Amino acid sequence: MSVTDVDRRDDLRTWADEHAADLAFLQMGDPSLSRELTRLADEGATTITLAGVSLGPLAPGHSWLRRIAAHWWRERSGDRPEIQVVTRLATTRDDLTFHDPRPITGTEPGLTSPAWERVPDHVRQVLICRGPRCTAKGSEETARAVILGAMEAGLGDDDLLITHTGCQFPCNQAPVLSVQPDDVWYGNVEAAAARVIVRDHLADGRPVEAYRLPR
Repeated sequence: MSVTDVDRRDDLRTWADEHAADLAFLQMGDPSLSRELTRLADEGATTITLAGVSLGPLAPGHSWLRRIAAHWWRERSGDRPEIQVVTRLATTRDDLTFHDPRPITGTEPGLTSPAWERVPDHVRQVLICRGPRCTAKGSEETARAVILGAMEAGLGDDDLLITHTGCQFPCNQAPVLSVQPDDVWYGNVEAAAARVIVRDHLADGRPVEAYRLPR
């Protein structure tokens, strides 16, 4: 479900193997859920059961698993397998189960909504690197600190758009975070540094020189 789960691919594959299951990702990972559903359907699967796993703090709601699966099911041409979704989201290895699934009916909400029609009114976009080196050096905790710090500072959708990215390139300075349109880049942004950046830069408009990278 989450970006963190992509980082934990090897662990999740082990979990899947224990259940004779396959692995797919809802975001930022390959294979995508839609691609894996297509592969299984093309190979003749008649029933597919989905069990959501979320190991990170920034996953979308469990309902998105049903929403994406239902979109695929409605768009599928030809024979369509029955799709079932386990009602409980697994957050640990012991939580993972394929019991008590609920079938997709095709009446689930689609992928569009009036609330998602236009570009949001944010003042700044915060780009948090989740490339391999930044992830290895703790960018998950960086992201958590930015989000929680923004909430504590009362910063909402009109203030910030917080986005995970792939590699932003100054990898020796990991974890890396950049702020646009300010064109400010930060390096070595561990959780404590992230809280300072939220307080001084994102809330008060004063870039934090102690962590700023030259441009």
